[in-house]
Amino acid sequence: MPERTTLENLGQAPTPGNLDPADNVSLLDLLIVLAKHKRLVLGAPFATAIAAVIVSLLLPNIYTGTARILPPQQSASAASAMLTQVGGLLGGLGGAAGGAFGLRNPNDLYVGMLKSRTVADSLIARFDLAKVYDENLLSSTRNRLQNVTTVISGRDGIIAIEVDDRDPKRAAEIANAYVEELRKLTKVLAVTEASQRRLFFEQQLLQAKDSLTAAEVAARQGLQKGGLSQVDAQGRSMIEVTARLRAQMSAKEVQLGAMRTFAAEGNPELQRTQQELEALRRELARVEGSSPIAAGKTEVSGNTGLDNLGRLRDVKYYEFLYELLAKQYELAKIDEAKDATVIQVMDRAVEPDRKSKPRRSLIVLLSTFLALFGAILWAFFREAAERAKDDPYTRSRLARLRDFMRWEKAP
Repeated sequence: MPERTTLENLGQAPTPGNLDPADNVSLLDLLIVLAKHKRLVLGAPFATAIAAVIVSLLLPNIYTGTARILPPQQSASAASAMLTQVGGLLGGLGGAAGGAFGLRNPNDLYVGMLKSRTVADSLIARFDLAKVYDENLLSSTRNRLQNVTTVISGRDGIIAIEVDDRDPKRAAEIANAYVEELRKLTKVLAVTEASQRRLFFEQQLLQAKDSLTAAEVAARQGLQKGGLSQVDAQGRSMIEVTARLRAQMSAKEVQLGAMRTFAAEGNPELQRTQQELEALRRELARVEGSSPIAAGKTEVSGNTGLDNLGRLRDVKYYEFLYELLAKQYELAKIDEAKDATVIQVMDRAVEPDRKSKPRRSLIVLLSTFLALFGAILWAFFREAAERAKDDPYTRSRLARLRDFMRWEKAP
């Protein structure tokens, strides 16, 4: 029987002389175990290697078609440029809109478009991929196409489109078709947005034109009666300045209304635009206060002259508005006529002359290594199990473990 452990020998430090040789595991013991189970340790990896070679040879060759594109970088549109150019009146809107709607990484937008269902369905119909992948459901075909397609946006701003297929020609054609479908999709989306902007400005321009025409007719009729004969050149200049300030205020109010659709009250651009509007109002009040003629508070040829002064101010006011809206309308037409995005193809996909998958040597080596590792573990496990059978104490503990593992019958 094994010697019981006492308090005295618990306090003794283990030395090579009082240790049980069975408790020491040396390299020689490990080699003995491996030699004992040499058939398993050597046979299993060899058989696995043979099986891996056969399986890898049966796997079909996969070719990868790769296309690389450089999408347009994020920049201000013609409308935003117009907002910063027209007399400085609407410059804040372009910057605020860019800050509100700008993407941190513009390439993410194009990667998302390449992975969209619209592009996938177009490619499925174009190459009859349901038949190629032997799928009956359109959703299953989309999943297969998604699994063989990789879209990578690099740090250099280049987007790589990789498509795997058994046919090298089809792999290159599908990769190039992704670029073509992306161009079509961006063109449709851009024209739609530009068309809506053009229609909006066209309606505003027509209204401003009608108002300008009516104001000009009224002013012409007043001038024919000589109502402005006593207004000198300085007075006419003050009237023009007042009309310009009123037009600028109207433009700022339109800008604020547009900004409130996407910006909160605490937005810095919104607050700055409000301050500019208040400054224009103060300037208008100062001009009108210093010029009774500009304010329409003096009599010129009686009531008729006073009325004609108001008509003249209306003409100048609508002239400035019409000029502003005309520039916006022309730039919107330019955006509609041209492609809003220009996608440059850096590397067009060509038919690959070498397979990309499967990597047969890697499959064989990895399978052989895993089989060798598993065989060694199994050899040591079998050796430990055989030794446990010869040890009465370990055998009794295994019996107790089996007893606890059994399901007890419910009372």
